[in-house]
Amino acid sequence: MENATPMLRQYLEIKEKHPGTILFFRLGDFYEMFNEDAITASKELEITLTARQKDSPNPIPMCGVPHHAASGYIAKLVRKGFRVAICEQAEEAGKGTKLVRREVVKIITPGTVTDSQLLDPKESVFLGTIDSRGERCAIAILDLSTGEFLCAEHLGTDAWQKAVEQLRAFQPKEILYSVSLSQLVLETFRTDGVSGNVTLTALDDEFLDFESNENLLKSHFGLRDLSIFELDGRKSMVSVAGATLRYARETQRETADHIDGIKILKAEDFLVLDPVTLRNLEIVEPRGDSKKRTLLGVLDSAVTGMGSRMLRSWLVRPLLDLKEISKRHDALDSLHNSLLRDSLRDSLERVYDLERLVGRLNLGSATARDLLALGRTLEQTPSIKRSIEASDSELLRALGSRIDQLPNVVELLSRAISDEPPLNISDGGTIRDGFNSDLDELRGISRSGKQVIAKFEEDERTRTGIPSLKIKFNNVFGYFIEISKSNLSKVPEDYTRKQTLANAERFTTPELKDWEQKVLGAEERIIQLETEIFNQVRSSIRSNTASLMSTARSLAEVDSLCALAEAATRNRYTRPKLHLGDELNITGARHPVVELFMDGEFIPNDVLMNNSTNRLLILTGPNMGGKSTILRQVALIQVMAQAGSFVPADEAVLPIVDRVWTRVGASDDLASGRSTFMVEMTETATILLNATSRSLVLLDEIGRGTSTFDGLSIAWAVAEFMHNSNEHSAKTIFATHYHELTELESLLPGAKNYEVTARENDGKVVFLHRMQRGKASQSYGIAVAKLAGIPQSVIDRAKEVLNRLEEYELAVLSSHGKVESNKAASKGISQASLFGIVNEAVIDELRDLDHSKLDEKALRDFVEQIRSRIV
Repeated sequence: MENATPMLRQYLEIKEKHPGTILFFRLGDFYEMFNEDAITASKELEITLTARQKDSPNPIPMCGVPHHAASGYIAKLVRKGFRVAICEQAEEAGKGTKLVRREVVKIITPGTVTDSQLLDPKESVFLGTIDSRGERCAIAILDLSTGEFLCAEHLGTDAWQKAVEQLRAFQPKEILYSVSLSQLVLETFRTDGVSGNVTLTALDDEFLDFESNENLLKSHFGLRDLSIFELDGRKSMVSVAGATLRYARETQRETADHIDGIKILKAEDFLVLDPVTLRNLEIVEPRGDSKKRTLLGVLDSAVTGMGSRMLRSWLVRPLLDLKEISKRHDALDSLHNSLLRDSLRDSLERVYDLERLVGRLNLGSATARDLLALGRTLEQTPSIKRSIEASDSELLRALGSRIDQLPNVVELLSRAISDEPPLNISDGGTIRDGFNSDLDELRGISRSGKQVIAKFEEDERTRTGIPSLKIKFNNVFGYFIEISKSNLSKVPEDYTRKQTLANAERFTTPELKDWEQKVLGAEERIIQLETEIFNQVRSSIRSNTASLMSTARSLAEVDSLCALAEAATRNRYTRPKLHLGDELNITGARHPVVELFMDGEFIPNDVLMNNSTNRLLILTGPNMGGKSTILRQVALIQVMAQAGSFVPADEAVLPIVDRVWTRVGASDDLASGRSTFMVEMTETATILLNATSRSLVLLDEIGRGTSTFDGLSIAWAVAEFMHNSNEHSAKTIFATHYHELTELESLLPGAKNYEVTARENDGKVVFLHRMQRGKASQSYGIAVAKLAGIPQSVIDRAKEVLNRLEEYELAVLSSHGKVESNKAASKGISQASLFGIVNEAVIDELRDLDHSKLDEKALRDFVEQIRSRIV
């Protein structure tokens, strides 16, 4: 780049200061990209890659996008995990200015997006930070668009694993970490199969310095110390929280005053749902393509984006405080009144996403249309406030008290902002007539000037006798008179030529120049003054940030509660009875998602569990019988209840559980070299080591990923451990096809056998989907295979092999829980093999054969008999 132009040198200097970004460099009406950025962007955006200085030995790759359409292109890059730096002109180009000053005004990253085009209104976008120092690990989580700011700390040898698990549950789009942790972070988040396409951003170690981050947090919140957030002396959390805030402010080039507090995530506040459990239960994300087929999809009828996001957070982080849960249930009782609920939802439908509006207001990106939406939202607060403050619900009344109507803001916006403001303030017409006298005067000059010019055009046509004479305007030449070539002989002597075209010539006159200066000067001043007034209005409203945020969060919570009440009414949910004991007793339990999407009637079931007589439920039954559905519906009912929702059951008496664990289904994690069975065992190990007596554990088909005897042995030992462990004995439902596990009922006082029923008529299986006491005798796997369309010849052969396997069964479980071997097993068979059973019997006969007593024909007949019996 030795021969680079001044503009390209400017580009390179700015690019050097912002490594790891794609630099959108403003040139006129375009954002241009050069070199590697151009190559990457042209590929990802599918736009033309060209070159600057094409004829030189080293042409410079180049591509660009129009500035007015840049948002869509930026959104596409950010969704793919790229960081985009926006570089604008920092001064107006004037006469004699060879190169205008440019600077980066914002860096848009996957974790710091605030533009509505980049955001899903129903989903939060989290920026996460993680740091580890010995046996201490801290995380911070920030939604910059709304100001939600959380942090947590973990101690001990497993601190890193716990922090990572908690961070993953928020599904951050971007994770910040110090360079010194690069290897650990990459190993953790690039090969886990859970984190998805999260963007990992390394920061200099100094970015997480405790002292500088403590000072930043104090300055930002205007505090002498951080005791109000319980952060005094908690260096790890201060470091990650400060680093997160610093990154947000530096990328946005704003103070982000809407981030008005930090909340510590405490283990005693929320029921823990790890990413595996969230996925297995399909709480917020589906396994298939339909987003509606999730618990969130069923419950979320919120009419605002902020209500949907809050409801999502409730389901991901249900409560542990019985009093707070009861307050939500009381609110749903009040909202069962359809008149109140419908009135609130009608008002909320006219409420915009106030949380994100306030976020953009404080990040300097709020438009006039955003302010108009903010004002219209506040206009709905009086009726909402009156309705909920008169409620008999303590929670609704408290929310009403935190809603600020802000009449001063409503009045200011109604006077200042026009009813239909343009998208860009430079288009004019943002500020309402009558708000500012200077602006009104300038508009008068502009309007009258245009009228004068229109009359001037008419007069000149008459004076010159040229009926086609036109007065036009463009940004280069301003106002001019255009006359066709055929009429040039009629041009007066006082006309001065400005430009010659192929079929016409353009002129001006002293009078036209005078009016042009008045009109253009007024229009330029109008835009300047409108911009100044708009910024003043925006700043005035920004001073109400605390009240606006309180109002936004209260409205979001009212919307979430209305959505839960709507779902409860529509889907016939009942209020659960929660308590601090250990009994779980659900009558008529239904799966909240399956019941809405299945053909036919959903069969409800009863479930009784406790920490004594019904601690371990062994659930057997046929394939497709509904075992997995029963497991999931018990978990979902528990999650719904602690999130504050009513539940799909006739009656539900539920304990407060600290965690729901699931081990359901399996898949390979090939990226990290882990087989299906290794994933299964890893997840099972996590449950065994971390479940408590207050947990709810759902295990489905443990041990099925390996050979029969290995799997059965592991399943048996896991079931015993979940029953017997003093430290980790949780209420457990264990669904299995190992019918041998039903022997545990006679061995363990807290084990009970349940089966999902089915019956067979004329070779066809009828699934009853009914859970009852007892144990299943078969799994009907071949019948299910037939239903799936397996060829009849394969079905017949499977039945034949099954009969032989049952005939030569290797082992049975005694009443003492020990494996007793039959003759074949005693001969040294250690693993069940599909064909080893029959072949071993043949080997026994061969061992016993006294060939000396047989003639040649008898030996031949014996060999043929053996051959016919070998599978």
